[in-house]
Amino acid sequence: MRAIVVYESMYGNTRHVAEAVARGLGNGEEVQVLPVLDAAAVDPGDYDLVVVGGPTHMHGMSRESTRHAAAEAADSSAGHLVMEPDAASEGVREWINALAGIPGRAAAFDTRIDAAALLTGRASRGIDRHLRSAGFTMLAPPESFLVGSKDTHLLPGEETRARAWGESLAAMVRTAT
Repeated sequence: MRAIVVYESMYGNTRHVAEAVARGLGNGEEVQVLPVLDAAAVDPGDYDLVVVGGPTHMHGMSRESTRHAAAEAADSSAGHLVMEPDAASEGVREWINALAGIPGRAAAFDTRIDAAALLTGRASRGIDRHLRSAGFTMLAPPESFLVGSKDTHLLPGEETRARAWGESLAAMVRTAT
């Protein structure tokens, strides 16, 4: 199985989840993890599975304005928040919108604050919708991984849960082929 995990990350949490999902997909398989900025150079149709993740901003997928707000928050945090190197670039929304007619399998995840999804929203639902519109068949329901509301770090056990989710996705791909 060939898989790619494409992610957008502001402060590193979504990158950590993407790497954990990739470890779960692994097990001798060919798995590539790419920040969304580098994903434009690959053809998602070349993969058996495309997993896409991003942070939840303002109840959904990031936009240019929310990425700008995240950068401002990092600038004013006195070093508490550190932006990922490519965080200010285009996000998964723009990357997916540039795709069309991809007949592959996909899955979507997000990172969001540990609160009811009704209050926080879930970027993974928007990612799922955009992937479907691009032609993908979704392998699993959208998944969320949680960060603390005060320290903005992944909650204990979330990386382990992300790896297990990756393992379950790999099993679904093997079963479907």
